[in-house]
Amino acid sequence: MSNVTIIGVGMTPLGKHLEKKVRHLAAEAIDAALLDAGLTKDAIEAAWFCNTRQGALEGQHGVRGQASLRAYGFEGIAIFNTDNACASSSSGVIQAYAAVEAGLYDIALVVGAEKMNYPENREGMFEAFKGSWDRELADSHIASLLALGEGLSPPPGTAEAAERSVFMDIYAAQARFHMKTFGTTARQIAAVAAKNHNHSVLNPYAQYRFPMTVDEVLADRMIIWPITRSMCAPMSDGACAIVIASKRAAKRLGSKRAVGIAGIAASSSSNRSGQEYDKHLTRVAADRAYAMAGVGPGDISVAELHDASAIAEILHSENVGFCAYGEGGALVESGASQLGGRLPINVSGGLLSKGHPIGATGAIQLFELVTQLRGEARERQVEGARFALAENGGGFHGLEEAACVVTILEKPANA
Repeated sequence: MSNVTIIGVGMTPLGKHLEKKVRHLAAEAIDAALLDAGLTKDAIEAAWFCNTRQGALEGQHGVRGQASLRAYGFEGIAIFNTDNACASSSSGVIQAYAAVEAGLYDIALVVGAEKMNYPENREGMFEAFKGSWDRELADSHIASLLALGEGLSPPPGTAEAAERSVFMDIYAAQARFHMKTFGTTARQIAAVAAKNHNHSVLNPYAQYRFPMTVDEVLADRMIIWPITRSMCAPMSDGACAIVIASKRAAKRLGSKRAVGIAGIAASSSSNRSGQEYDKHLTRVAADRAYAMAGVGPGDISVAELHDASAIAEILHSENVGFCAYGEGGALVESGASQLGGRLPINVSGGLLSKGHPIGATGAIQLFELVTQLRGEARERQVEGARFALAENGGGFHGLEEAACVVTILEKPANA
């Protein structure tokens, strides 16, 4: 049984914070997390700082955490820096979890903070994405990924956006593969985006807070077929902080809203073939997390899945076992994954509409799930939530993401 809990969470609103530096965003999130935990900064024994962009866009290649956390007032404590692409802050959480579980620290802090918007360096904003794959093998990996989509062509005259993240080309290829293999439709992919945009209306932290219909998603500007703009996560600035504590420390502090980390597992990519679905790194991480928590997919009440593009929610709903392979499109189209459905997914709005500040995204997923399990999500509350699952992938390597962390949380005993 896990000995580790989350006793405090805090985040900033997501969007374009052009006037704020990374350290300012981090400080805002830390303030909120410490207040939520009922602590001062002196209670923190170690911290993990998670960021992907400061090196590429500001030249702050090393000691990013020391720079931002010293500015906040942390001195003398252990500070570790975690850059694992989009899975950076969930990777920080698993490292902090391990340190607390091992007894090295009783109370630790994980901070994910990211600025992606630098209008004076727009070319650099897009170039930075290329740091999240193997640069030496990039050409062969991209060719293999794009080959997944061969055999299914866009309708004649379909335009493509000249300016886009290369990851959208990858997601488009994965969408085409799923469409030709399982019969998934563009309308089902659009249903994910519409659902998550509608969810985000209820989330005060979300970057986008307007509803969309499936038809509006399909009619939006084409990025690369079948992916329209509304099916893509935005570039976001923002931060999230999480206070992790041993059960002993949570009890000593009198924390009655401590959410248990029931299971947590990480995986990396392998040389699987495109048809070896059950060897996908997300399935590997999910199976490990389920085994650790002693639960299965049927026990999950609410989930946050890494929907950097709408097709990704379909893929990962299959990879974590919420439905059989090939049935992810039907799952969303049935309404089962919307708020009020059998298994609500991305009630926060997901990366698609809530926002995707890469280094902070995994922590932000946990912020939402902690809020749900405490029963504090207000209009977007999933009633009776007991177990929650977060799936956070990062980068690409070979035919899949380079890294994945799956976390299973359990509601507080008093909730």
